[in-house]
Amino acid sequence: MQLSPGERSILAYFPSGDSAQRAAKALSDAGFDETGVDRVSRYGVNTDPQINNPINRAVTQTGPTLYSDGTGEELTDSERILLAADPSVSGYGNTDYGVAGGKAFLLTLVTTEGRIEEAEKIVRAYGGSL
Repeated sequence: MQLSPGERSILAYFPSGDSAQRAAKALSDAGFDETGVDRVSRYGVNTDPQINNPINRAVTQTGPTLYSDGTGEELTDSERILLAADPSVSGYGNTDYGVAGGKAFLLTLVTTEGRIEEAEKIVRAYGGSL
């Protein structure tokens, strides 16, 4: 995407998808149209609420922890073992291992130069890091 003259983009990182979604809604309510929320991961990510949720109807252990999609049944035994051995799944290793800065949810926003400070203030109010 190429920004038009006078446009600016914001990339803000959040520790949870909830806080990122709340910030996106607040931005939308304030009249900012072009926002998006994504999860940052070293693995391919397809966040499917039917598969990756706290009640966990996931078909694999890595579904809710690595936000892998429902392809667990398509993986080989070796691939499933390697994903399950990742420190973020097993619980061993550093806190927030493999998470970009400990904040795995990315909010993107495109706005005009004149509204950048207003948008940044809203993002920070919801715990976002710029």
